[in-house]
Amino acid sequence: MILPTKHLGLNKSLLGVGADVLRILDQPMSVSRLWDELKQSRAGSESHRISFDWFILTLDLLFVVGAVEYQRGRVTRGSVS
Repeated sequence: MILPTKHLGLNKSLLGVGADVLRILDQPMSVSRLWDELKQSRAGSESHRISFDWFILTLDLLFVVGAVEYQRGRVTRGSVS
């Protein structure tokens, strides 16, 4: 789930989705805008699409490791990233 496995590719693992989120997060964004930007960046392939639940799990993971922060309704890069 967190890392890619034999049955779960990098594009669906939380680590892979988290890398995409951090690439997109060049400025503070609301959760809904970040979700829209991520969907747009992954729209080219059906195999890259994820659910909103999976996106939230990715944000949770990034928050726990300090890669993102949530302040005043916006997601920002954390001090670790």
